[in-house]
Amino acid sequence: MTTRSVTAEAKVFREPSPSVGPRAGKPRRRAFAWRRRLAPYLFVLPFVLVFLAFSVYPLFFTLRLSFTDWHGSGTAHWIGFDNYRYLLTSNGFWSSLGNSGVLWLLIVPAQIVLAVLVAVLLNAIKRLRGFYRVAFVVPFVTPLVAVAQIWIVLFDQNNGAVNAVLGAVGLPPVGWLVTSGWAKPTLALLFLWKTTGFVVLIVLSGLQQIDRGLYEAASLDGAGRMRQLWSITVPLLRRSLMFSVVLQTLAVFQMFAEPYVVTQGGPYTSTTTAGLYLYNHITHADLGTGAANSFLLVIIVMAVSLLFVRLLRAED
Repeated sequence: MTTRSVTAEAKVFREPSPSVGPRAGKPRRRAFAWRRRLAPYLFVLPFVLVFLAFSVYPLFFTLRLSFTDWHGSGTAHWIGFDNYRYLLTSNGFWSSLGNSGVLWLLIVPAQIVLAVLVAVLLNAIKRLRGFYRVAFVVPFVTPLVAVAQIWIVLFDQNNGAVNAVLGAVGLPPVGWLVTSGWAKPTLALLFLWKTTGFVVLIVLSGLQQIDRGLYEAASLDGAGRMRQLWSITVPLLRRSLMFSVVLQTLAVFQMFAEPYVVTQGGPYTSTTTAGLYLYNHITHADLGTGAANSFLLVIIVMAVSLLFVRLLRAED
């Protein structure tokens, strides 16, 4: 074998194949980069599909249904804005909104004040802090129907424990659940007892973000506890408080189970809330009017929530 042939064979042996060279690595890198770009979308795809199927589609279906006369079977007849005209001229609709508005006035301001006071006390407690937090959350996670049944027993006009206490101190019994004047405060008390613990946790989380140095500086300037609460704690909790107000506004205007179980909307529709009035349309298979009612509630609650957000931005 000549020297030239040996050199040629060695060159052939040393030269890499084009299939494993630098050019071959580029398609692999492109495929890997493409998979990396695609991976986040694949992870969120299940949520997007569920959201489209169970949120977006029902929303648009309900919007279309609100312009029709449909009772759950047969063909839905297009009637335009007749459902909205009926609701906007209905005494029952405005009465239910009025009942929800009164309950809001009875619940939300008192709940915000209670939540701030309780959160300040919990933040100052060093021992058993976790125990007290759990104690305030327990009513929120307790099944509502069970709580409502307890409320019925406690506030029964004839055999309730509350009237028994009133009788022991010489006061006459009160028709807590059977008189228009007392039914709303009794429902408001139930709502306060059940949901205030949740608001306390929101306020407490905001309270723990406040720099303790501000309180030390205020103490050196001679500010007392109440002055510190009003001038430092409340202003710096504004975002947490507004968030709580928006959440509780949504909850009050959607209130359904409390009046449904405790008072059935009575007496004389005095506790028929906006949520219960909407439910009555559904039980009578008036689904078109019910859909229109739900969208009107969405618009009203959204307007109130945006008002609170606007107030927060104005303060900022």
